[in-house]
Amino acid sequence: MPEALNLFLLALLGSIIALVGGFIFLFNKRWSKTLEKNSVPFAAGVLITVSLLGLLPEAVELIGEHTFSILLATFFAAYLFEHLVFSIHHHEGHRHGHDFKSSAPLVIIGDTIHNFIDGIAIGASFFVTPGLGLITAISTFMHEVPHEIGDFGILLKAGWKRKNIILVNVASASMTIFGAFVVFFFSESDSLIGGLLAVAAGIFLYLGASDFLPHVSETKGSRAKAILPVVLGVIAMIVTFMAVPHAQ
Repeated sequence: MPEALNLFLLALLGSIIALVGGFIFLFNKRWSKTLEKNSVPFAAGVLITVSLLGLLPEAVELIGEHTFSILLATFFAAYLFEHLVFSIHHHEGHRHGHDFKSSAPLVIIGDTIHNFIDGIAIGASFFVTPGLGLITAISTFMHEVPHEIGDFGILLKAGWKRKNIILVNVASASMTIFGAFVVFFFSESDSLIGGLLAVAAGIFLYLGASDFLPHVSETKGSRAKAILPVVLGVIAMIVTFMAVPHAQ
């Protein structure tokens, strides 16, 4: 199968197909509540594991110790951007009391930027090895499902029609495919791919540790039950690493 088609399918998995979370929200809110409750901590485990065991080692292989400087800079750049400009990741539960109509444009812009970054991560990983690209696409899918539930919920509360919500989110999700193919056209440079992997590792680590993981402490009920999805996310990705050849 041609490289371009493989990359397209992986980006599709991490973007359009990941809209399943939003679709479930629109048509079955009971399922969406259960899905978000468990998928957010699960995604935390997925993102942190992929960052530290998948993206980071491959970046070090390509660009050496510079990886850690890029990782650190990316982590804090994501923090500053999210707190000084607007959130690139959000969940419906954090929007109580907000003006949803004024939030809607920021949600769309933030989501579009985030989807583009996901595409960069998938593309950079794919050109290290297709297996790492698949693992990154799976992790993107896992964390996009709860993310899209939040997006759809905010836009619905802002008074948007379901048809418009779906169209806008499909257009935004397509930026993942665009980001992946930006990398496709500049894939011959090992230093560029290594740098992009380090950036992706920093963003995945930030989102997993700072955005998704805190939801565990906010979950009502048994703390052990709240932590379980995080552990399952870590185990699932470790098993995936063992099952899918991904090293250079």
